[in-house]
Amino acid sequence: MFRYTFAKQAFLFALVLFLFFSFFTFCNAQSDESLDQQQKLPDGVKHSEYKIRNADGKDFQGFRLEPPNWWVGMTDSIVEVLIYDKNIKGSSVQIDYEGVKKLTVHSVENPNYLFVEIQIGPDAKAGNIPIQLTKAGKIKTYKYPLLEKEKNAGQMQGLTTQDVIYLIMPDRFANGDSKNDSYKDMQQSGIDRRKMYFRHGGDLQGILDKLDYLDTLGITALWLNPVQENNQPYESYHGYAITDLYNIDKRLGSNELYKELVRRCHEKGIKVVMDIIHNHVGDQHWFIKDLPDRNWIHQHDTFLRTNYRDQVYMDPYVSTADVTRMNKGWFDLHMPDLNQEHPRLSRYLIQNNIWWIAYADLDAYRIDTYAYPDRAFMANWAKKVNEAFPKVSLFAETWVHGSPNQAFFTQQNNMRGKQNNNMPAVTDFQMYYAITEALNQEQGWTSGAARMYHTMSHDFLYEDAYRNVVFLDNHDVSRVYSVLGENKDKLRSALSWMMTTRGVPQLYYGTEILLKNLADPDGKVRQDFPGGWPADGIDKFQRGGRTIEEEEIFRFTQALIKMRKSHSALGSGKLMHYIPENGVYIYIRYDETERIVIMMNTHGKEQNVNTSRFSEWINDRTEWQSLPDYKWENIPSTLSIPGFSTKMYLMN
Repeated sequence: MFRYTFAKQAFLFALVLFLFFSFFTFCNAQSDESLDQQQKLPDGVKHSEYKIRNADGKDFQGFRLEPPNWWVGMTDSIVEVLIYDKNIKGSSVQIDYEGVKKLTVHSVENPNYLFVEIQIGPDAKAGNIPIQLTKAGKIKTYKYPLLEKEKNAGQMQGLTTQDVIYLIMPDRFANGDSKNDSYKDMQQSGIDRRKMYFRHGGDLQGILDKLDYLDTLGITALWLNPVQENNQPYESYHGYAITDLYNIDKRLGSNELYKELVRRCHEKGIKVVMDIIHNHVGDQHWFIKDLPDRNWIHQHDTFLRTNYRDQVYMDPYVSTADVTRMNKGWFDLHMPDLNQEHPRLSRYLIQNNIWWIAYADLDAYRIDTYAYPDRAFMANWAKKVNEAFPKVSLFAETWVHGSPNQAFFTQQNNMRGKQNNNMPAVTDFQMYYAITEALNQEQGWTSGAARMYHTMSHDFLYEDAYRNVVFLDNHDVSRVYSVLGENKDKLRSALSWMMTTRGVPQLYYGTEILLKNLADPDGKVRQDFPGGWPADGIDKFQRGGRTIEEEEIFRFTQALIKMRKSHSALGSGKLMHYIPENGVYIYIRYDETERIVIMMNTHGKEQNVNTSRFSEWINDRTEWQSLPDYKWENIPSTLSIPGFSTKMYLMN
């Protein structure tokens, strides 16, 4: 009996211990998993360390010839070829090729570089241009490819206000080719979808495979976050620390596949926007590891981070130190700040961007961190790109606060005495702030719905505010569905505004299927599109994989895009608005053929609108077509608008 009781007690004690340790292990596992999801550094990898970089040529990275080729018949007949080879400084340079003339040879501090300026005459034929270097009696010849332009070259059309842009982070959209998920010769290998800062395996083939989805949704322009090589040891997934400006990251695909993606998009009537950065590169970039000149980048005695203050360019009381920190400070330790005032680097960056347009037949550039590089360089860059390809569109990221700050960076703005930036358009953060505030705050004198009115009234600052890109969210800010408290009525109103206001609308991938999360941290808003990986249990690219609510928003977004395409008043018409009252913001889109009234109730309660307020547009018509469903409605003199909803009517 004693032994039985003791055994029973021992068993119960062991069971309690097992349950306790199981629970403890479970809690720790949950905690570890939570911490693991936000892990930034792969095991054994340390953060980049700041150091002064020399240009002594001791860290040779392997032969390069850039641009890798040029074309006959380019607008600018002069190209500066970067030759990177071991100890070539001091070489004499000879070129013997009909129609091609050597102009100037530039040396830099590093003995592994030469910059050879050549002129390609109108009679030059395609072939390999022999560039001969002679040094100490030794001769070395490089064959530089001169190509014919492809038949479809120059077909780019640029963006218009009739377009709808779709923004994709390639690593997070769809994995179409698992064979390129990892390479042993790249510093960050493998994929781990559990961790938001690790690579997940999305690629260009995945986007190609989903073009029918984009076509069905109705988008007309595709903007991808940077796709060039990011061979960084950590956080290489987002693309903004480029290590090779002339090659697509092979974990995403290849140059040829990128070119094929552009071609296939064009077949479907979809334009392609390339995301580019002039402010910085990754610290593992080949020309950072073997620096051409010590002043190729901005170097300081100790690490100097930018102050992120765009006001330094317009502040009448600004200090020189603050200006220096803004445009010569680094974004981060692993992102060296480029010195665009260096003439060889300036030429290099301009030619690189012209090369990609000619190579891939691009339609537009989105310029990242536009406020930070040297402003004279950026103005000259835009001028040169537009001279080479007048149809290509340019728009710049200006993540700033205040309409004057934003307009300051656009071309021919109405701020006297300031430099012309030659930048036609910007990402309209001011309207982004306004729409989210309007749907989350009650109207005050300048807040809530009044913020929409006040911000729009500042459009006089721009040469043409209609060129600006309007958006509800992107890869840097919180998902709009979460910002709006996961309120689908608010989201419908926000989408309705974006598709009917002035400017070029930009949709962030997954907004149309209710992807959510706040940017705390930003990795949370860069999640995978469900269904983009074979292992996903559900496919939201397909109607059957979407919930009823997701399908409703998808169809609503699709209908709005179709509506925008169908009405010239929305795509290219003018806009007139009324001062908001009781949280209701009313504006009219119109042209010579049609008029559309949009009434947005940003208040949580139903509001009444007396149509006599915009009687100038009605012409005694009492029957209007509601949008986007095109149902005829008899409109009373007082119209009720439910809380957090938007009504849209075609009045003729």
